Order: sequence, then structure tokens, then C-alpha cells
Amino acid sequence: QEDDMDAAREDLTPVQVEFKGNAREWFGIWIVNLVLSILTIGIYSAWAKVRQKKYFYQHTFVGGRNFDYHATGKQILIGRIIVIVGLVVFSVLSAIPLLGILLLLVLFALLPWLAVKSLSFNARMSSWSNVRFSFRGTYGGAVKVLLLFPFLAVLTLYLAMPFATRARHRYVIGRHTLGKTPFAFDAPISKFYVAVLAGIGWLLFFGAIIGGAVFVTMGDTLLSALPDPEGTTDPAAEMTFIFGIYAFMLVLFIPAGALYFAMVRNILFNNTVLGNVHRFRSTVPPLGYVWLIVSNAVAIVCTLGLLLPWAQVRKADFLARYTTLLVGGSLDGFVGDMTDERNAIGDAYGDIEGLDLDVGI
Repeated sequence: QEDDMDAAREDLTPVQVEFKGNAREWFGIWIVNLVLSILTIGIYSAWAKVRQKKYFYQHTFVGGRNFDYHATGKQILIGRIIVIVGLVVFSVLSAIPLLGILLLLVLFALLPWLAVKSLSFNARMSSWSNVRFSFRGTYGGAVKVLLLFPFLAVLTLYLAMPFATRARHRYVIGRHTLGKTPFAFDAPISKFYVAVLAGIGWLLFFGAIIGGAVFVTMGDTLLSALPDPEGTTDPAAEMTFIFGIYAFMLVLFIPAGALYFAMVRNILFNNTVLGNVHRFRSTVPPLGYVWLIVSNAVAIVCTLGLLLPWAQVRKADFLARYTTLLVGGSLDGFVGDMTDERNAIGDAYGDIEGLDLDVGI
């Protein structure tokens, strides 16, 4: 299968993804978003989110044609209000024991439906070359990938989690279309296990090294944080110990998460097909991405968040440089085919829920 895919890619035309935003321009938008969100007690954050998505979408190009985001702040705000009101009602009624259990079951039943609505909304509000995306997922499919597969993974002590991850991505990618052109995804399960083992290997290897170094250099301080026979502790040593635990976790888990993300991203892009003809290529270097994320985090912390816009632009540019669309035939012909199909799904745009929930699936 891998050999067939490689052979197919040789007959395709590579089109580089480009990100043309810059940190100075985005900082001006970001700081206004931040100030207005604070002054309005978070209300403006709905419009801030739309402005952020528009900026990064509109500055991402494939073959000279950019993406766009079409939602409005009002739509996002209404969706958030509906969710917040629902959560408040749920919290109040949950005080009644039997009703609380019933509502919890109802909430679990609603989660897949909310996920489908959120994915559908985000897809319809996104476009490339003036052609909208769409998501045609079903409630039953969402139940499988959000509830059933994770539950089965837990029963196997997470040994089957890569199967759940692959199923989730297969569902999400495979239910998306660009115009009427469908996406499809499938990949060998071994690739997901390699990504998981790489993340675990990072944690174990560097955890042992850092943990040993910390114990050798700060062993006395760590021991003084423990209660003495009278039950008293050294407050300064205790604070140092707590801070060290958090720092230890961040140093380990942020790079491990970045390593896993880069490997899974490459798997997803390299095994996704658009319209049974067009493919994608992602060559993100895992260790290079780890360095990007760690250095971004250090820069953000050291500047108390002021370099967040720079870090966001840097990340978008990095990922774009390692992403390519492999077009079967001419890109103009591909875009022309999609444009002819554009009006076929136009009626769907009137069904706007505003449920932009950032469901991480």
C-alpha cells in the first residue's frame, strides 16, 4: 500500500502551502482583541476569535489562492450563550440527586450531537478559493468515535488508544468535503503506535535524566520539604518542591506532546486523499517542531505573554513550510471543477447554529 501511494505521488504536481502573515501586523490585531475582551468582560472574545481565524485563514495560501472564514462574532456569541445557559441549568438541576444522574446521562448523549454541530458549523464557515467546506457526519458515527472507542480503549488499559485515535480522525476527515469533493483518510495502525511510543519514550528517557540530575543537585532541599517527626515542614523548601514538580512536568510533557503532534500530523496529511486523486504531504520534522514549541513557550513566559502573537505566526509559518498539496493534473482545472459545484451546497449555509465549540476531535 505504501509503495502504491508513493508511486501515485510521483505523478502528482506539488503545490506548496504558504503563510504570508507577519508578527507585527498580527500583534496590532491581537492587542486590540485582548483589550476589548477585557473591557467587555469577555463578550468581545467572540468577535476576537473571528478576527483571529480570519487573519490566519486569509494569510494561508495554496497555489496563490487563500482560505477564508465567514462566521460572525454574533453567531459565535449566540452559540456560547446557549451553551452557558445550558450548563447553568444543568448545574442547578443536578443538585437533585436522581435528576442529576438523569441529566448526566442526557449530557453524555448530547456530546456527540454537539460535536457534529460544531464541526459542521466550522466547516461551512470555512472556504478555500471561494469554495466552502462542509461536514456530513452523523450522530451515530460521533457516538462511536467519541464514546464507544475511548471506552473500549480504557478497558484495555489504553493499549487500544491508537485504534480510537485512528477511528476518530478517519471519521472527522472522511466526513468533510470541499465543495462536493470528499476527503478520505486511512493509515496503518502501526504508525499511530510508533507516535505513541515515541512520546512515551521521551517521557521515560528524559524523565530519568532530569529526575536524576535534580535529585543529585537538590536532594537535600527536596528531603527538607517532607514533614519531620513533629509534622512540621520548611515552607521555602515546600514551595521549591511544588514548583519543581510543575516545572518537571512542563519540561517533559510539552516536548512529548509536541513530538506526538508532529508525528500524527504527518500521518494524517500523508494518508489523506481529496476526490480520490489529490493528496497531501507533510514533512514536519518532529524534533524541529519540539524546538519550535519549547522556544515559543519560553518566549511567551519570559515576556508575560507579549510574544504570543509572534509565537502564533512563527508556528503557522513553520507548519506551512512543511505542507504540500499534491494535485492530480492542473490546479486550475481542480479549482474550476470545485467552482462548478459550489452552488450545489449553497442552501446549507442558511442553517447556522453558531456552535463553534473547538471540539478537539
